Amino acid sequence: MNAQTAILKKDITPEGGDYEVVRRAIEKISLDYRDQPSLEILAEEVGETPTGLQKLFTRWAGLSPKAFLQAVTLDHARKLLDSGMPLLEASFEVGMSGPGRLHDLFVTHEAMSPGDYKTRGAGLTIRYGYHISPFGIALIMVTDRGLAGLAFSDAGDERAAFADMSGRWPNATYVEDMAATAPYAARIFDPALWRADQPLRVVLIGTDFQVRVWEALLRIPMGKACTYSSIAAGIGAPSASRAVGAAVGANPMSFVVPCHRALGKSGALTGYHWGLTRKRAILGWEAGQVGS
Repeated sequence: MNAQTAILKKDITPEGGDYEVVRRAIEKISLDYRDQPSLEILAEEVGETPTGLQKLFTRWAGLSPKAFLQAVTLDHARKLLDSGMPLLEASFEVGMSGPGRLHDLFVTHEAMSPGDYKTRGAGLTIRYGYHISPFGIALIMVTDRGLAGLAFSDAGDERAAFADMSGRWPNATYVEDMAATAPYAARIFDPALWRADQPLRVVLIGTDFQVRVWEALLRIPMGKACTYSSIAAGIGAPSASRAVGAAVGANPMSFVVPCHRALGKSGALTGYHWGLTRKRAILGWEAGQVGS
């Protein structure tokens, strides 16, 4: 099945609305964080009682709405950047599954050759499936060598997410196979399964420069962040901050290759391919994981 004819064969709209409620609360927090909106105001915005929202939000994020609000402010983002370049340099020394990756996914990766990338996926079979995740509907794409893509969408936007992802490798053969992708969904989104002795296999499909940037992103531990300029310096291209930004934006594996941990120099949450609300959601969720 090719990218032009692929369809979603089954309804995977989530039962219940936890993420939808959380997303709306996060949007309110994102727009009005300087005013420090109260729990009562947030609850009214999303049509919940204050107690109901407190319980739902804490169950989802591991943080109360108030603590989440603190975790997505500019001040908090600046604290994530405090370690700056030395953190990234140190991570290159310890390797991607070293002690510095406590609380992280424990990823082992390989990259396809530049020749493979230039064929735009020709000869490659990519299996895909849609799964419910803490950050909306996740489109997961795998090859026989490991995870190749992870995108997010809201209900109703699944086909657009597929078109975006499949357009990166238009000559590949696409097969909808949720049985093949389900183990990846379980492994990625359940921290209890993040084990160093069972690393997540990832295959990076991009240009040589993109792969170098994505490898640098993999070295940023949960609860930390780096600027685009730090990443550029870390890969030996200190004048290529803009190109690094483009490579970060082209990352095909949201969350796993943590492009959400790339911030502007001031700590500002700059553009994110799957939306700034989702970037804030992921950073806040990670803050809850680290805190627990």
